[in-house]
Amino acid sequence: MQVIHQPRVAWDAARVIGGAIHDEHLFGWLRGELGALMGPAAAVALDETRDRVRWAGDARLPVETGVWRVRLEDSLRQDPDLAGGLAGVVSTARTLRPV
Repeated sequence: MQVIHQPRVAWDAARVIGGAIHDEHLFGWLRGELGALMGPAAAVALDETRDRVRWAGDARLPVETGVWRVRLEDSLRQDPDLAGGLAGVVSTARTLRPV
């Protein structure tokens, strides 16, 4: 049985999200994957994150990455079964654009 360290998965996924903000192809793919995995509200939240970074500039990127880390940790606490799917999204995203 594989043990998944949920805080690490959340942190890795948040870093991937932060790294995808300025990459339209990766961001679109990630938006679709997270929307399918976590629901349409996650896709909308990703759009809002991208909009805030675009409006405020890259200085906002660490804040948004941290917000996503917390959001993802909370989601994983509520539904631990998301961890495997989220780890898979992170792994695939890294092959598309290493973070």
